[in-house]
Amino acid sequence: MKGSEAMEFVHEPVLLQEVLQWMAARPDGVYCDGTLGGGGHSGALLRQTSGKAALYGIDRDETAIRAASQRLASFPGFCALHGNFHDGKALLQAVGAPPLDGVLLDLGVSSPQLDHGERGFSYHEDAPLDMRMDPSQGATAAELVNTLPEKELCRIIRDYGEEKWAARIASIMVEHRQKQPIATTFDLVRVIDAAIPKAVRRKDDGHPARRTFQAIRIAVNDELAPLDKALCDFVDCLKPGGRLLVITFHSLEDRLVKRCFQRLQNPCVCPPKAPICTCGRKPLVRVLAKGAVAPTAEEIARNPRARSAKLRVCEKLEVTP
Repeated sequence: MKGSEAMEFVHEPVLLQEVLQWMAARPDGVYCDGTLGGGGHSGALLRQTSGKAALYGIDRDETAIRAASQRLASFPGFCALHGNFHDGKALLQAVGAPPLDGVLLDLGVSSPQLDHGERGFSYHEDAPLDMRMDPSQGATAAELVNTLPEKELCRIIRDYGEEKWAARIASIMVEHRQKQPIATTFDLVRVIDAAIPKAVRRKDDGHPARRTFQAIRIAVNDELAPLDKALCDFVDCLKPGGRLLVITFHSLEDRLVKRCFQRLQNPCVCPPKAPICTCGRKPLVRVLAKGAVAPTAEEIARNPRARSAKLRVCEKLEVTP
């Protein structure tokens, strides 16, 4: 691998101090970074343990795997695994990983993926409309926007992007692709510009394409549907007292993580007015941090991409038969 690749794949880890605080990594611990990226969080956790902890880093992006492996090569306990964190439990079992003391999931798109225009994630640079986190698998964003029925495009943009102009955008997409394919990021931006009234775009406090791009990226990478099961799987991988830390960047993910943690903390399905619990379901985790941890004003000023980040933490309980 070229050394420049590791240098280029640099991602400033968000909520780093908060992650270090809540993970409280120990030199004799075993950890997993399920969204390795450039290895920023992983490197900090390993340094926190003086390089003595074991850490498994999972990422579906082979460029990230290569860059992080080079950057963390000096840590003997680091092991990179190529795959999707949705399959994290199986990946860890395949390499014989022991029960874990902690798991971190940073669900955001890494800065290199956004900044490298050729990946097709950014609405600021013209590039082929790809958006796959693993470029070797699955349909591209271009294939989705040029083939899906208008009703399905509307659902994706509305549900995953929380875009109130979803129906209009989907309609213009279909009109545009009948004349010529939507092949690049700027093609898609032009479609969105044509769909959202100019007066509305002027009042938008962010780029008007951001919600649609988010929605299509989520659909391309199937980011939400398997998330609940993945969280439960990682809780299964923890030893009692082990912690699961999840960083989200939009309300859809955050609500899903919050509800999953609440369900694991209070799994009882008995009627609310029942005098005693008869379902026998016991809490699996304890939710920590009193809700979501937000970045400091100083971090947001330094790294504006952190402004929407939220960290949620739960700790696995000892469950007796």
